[in-house]
Amino acid sequence: MKKNQFLPGFTMIELLIVIVILAILTTIGLGSFASSQIKSRDSRRKADLQNIAKALEVYYNDKGEYPISTGNTGIIGQAWGGPFVDPDVAGGALYMNVLPTDPNDFSYFYESTDGSYFQLYAYLENENDSDLTKDEADNVMVYVGTDCVISACNYGIASTNIGPTSGHALVTE
Repeated sequence: MKKNQFLPGFTMIELLIVIVILAILTTIGLGSFASSQIKSRDSRRKADLQNIAKALEVYYNDKGEYPISTGNTGIIGQAWGGPFVDPDVAGGALYMNVLPTDPNDFSYFYESTDGSYFQLYAYLENENDSDLTKDEADNVMVYVGTDCVISACNYGIASTNIGPTSGHALVTE
C-alpha cells in the first residue's frame, strides 16, 4: 500500500507568514494607540488650563486682582489637586473644587507677580500639535523660566491683558 504523501494541515512557512503578519498588525495598532493617548493627554491639558483661567477670572471679579503666585506647586499655596478657595476668608468662596493636575505627572506652571495678569503653562507631549510654536527649523520652542517638571513648558495661555510670552520668551529647546 502506498501512503498519502500530503497530510492535511499548514506548512511551517505558512505559519511563519501568519505570525509575521500578526506581529506587523500588532505593532501598527500599538503605535496608533500610544499616539491617541498622547493626543488625549494634551487635549486634557489644554482644557485644564482653560478651566483654571475661568476660575481665575471669577477670582479677579471678586477680588479685583489675580492671585499673586509663581511656580509649579499650585496657586497661592493651594496645591494642584486640591481645592482653589479664597485664602483670605475662612470658608470663603470656592473657585474650583479641584485644581487639575497634569495627567502624566508633569506639572502646570502659574505666574502672576503683581495681580494684574496671569500666565498658565503646560508641557504638551505631541510635538506636532498645531498650538505649539516652532522655529524656522521646525523645532518646538519653550518658555524660558518655566518649569513643568519634565522640561520647560511649551504651551501657554494668559489673561487678556498680557500674552504668555511676556516675561517668558520663547526659545528653541
